[in-house]
Amino acid sequence: MPELPLDPNQSAVAAQFDRQSDRYGKSHILADTSDVAESLAGVPVPPDGAALDVATGGGHTALYLARQGWRVTAGDIAPRMLENAARLAAEAGFKIEIARFPGELMPFPDASFDLVTVRVAPHHFSSPAQFVAEVARILRPGGHFLLIDGSVPDNDPETEAWLHLIERWRDPTHGRFLSRGAWEELVRDEGLVVRRSTLQPLKQPDLQWYFETAATPPENRARVLEAVRTAPNHVRTALRLGEEDGRIVWWWPRLTLLAQQP
Repeated sequence: MPELPLDPNQSAVAAQFDRQSDRYGKSHILADTSDVAESLAGVPVPPDGAALDVATGGGHTALYLARQGWRVTAGDIAPRMLENAARLAAEAGFKIEIARFPGELMPFPDASFDLVTVRVAPHHFSSPAQFVAEVARILRPGGHFLLIDGSVPDNDPETEAWLHLIERWRDPTHGRFLSRGAWEELVRDEGLVVRRSTLQPLKQPDLQWYFETAATPPENRARVLEAVRTAPNHVRTALRLGEEDGRIVWWWPRLTLLAQQP
C-alpha cells in the first residue's frame, strides 16, 4: 500500500496496530456486534446503500454491515488490519472494499456515503473535531453517523484524569476519551442532528487481556497495577473498579451516538 502523509501520532498508531493486528481476530471482544445492531435499529438500508467503517480494525463492524445488505468500504490506518478485515469478510462470503487513510483525512468525494461508522477507535485520533468534519462532508443528505467509543463521565475531572493516565501507560497511542457532551458539541458544530446519545457502563473483565492486546511493556504494567491499587475511592466507585476471581475488573463508560445529516 502507498505511504501516507501521517503526523507523528498517526504514524505511531499505524505501527502499533500493524504489530498487534492478529489479536483483533474472530475471538476479539469486538467480534460481538450486538451493540452495532442495537444502535442501527430503525436505520434503513437504501437501495445500493454505501457504508464506510472508519478505523475498521479486525473488520467486525464492516462484516456486520455487509451482512445487512450495505455496500461496504472498510478504512484503517494500519495495512495489516485492512488485510485481515478483507479476509474476514471473504471467509464469510462477502466482498468489501478497503482503503487506507487516517480518520482526519478521508479520500472520498463529498456526499459519498449513506452511513459512516466508527467503533472503539476515535480515542486514538489526532483530531476528533477534524474527523467529525470529514464525516459530515462525506455523508449524503439523510445519511447516518454511528459512533461507539469509550468515554468519561461529564463533570468528573478526577475520574477522567485517572483513566487517561492508566490508558496511556497501557497503550501510549491512546489519545483522549471525550465526554458525551463534548462529542455532541462536535457533531452539532458540523450541522449533524443527534438522534440518539447514551452513556452506559460496559464491563471490562480482565486487565491482563488488555495488557496482552496492547503489548504493554512490563514497567508500564507495573505502573497501571500500582495506580489501580492506590486509586481514590471516588474513582473506584465511578468505574466500579475491583477484583473478581483474582482478576481486575472495571466498568468502562461506553458512548453510543447516532447522528444524521439533515
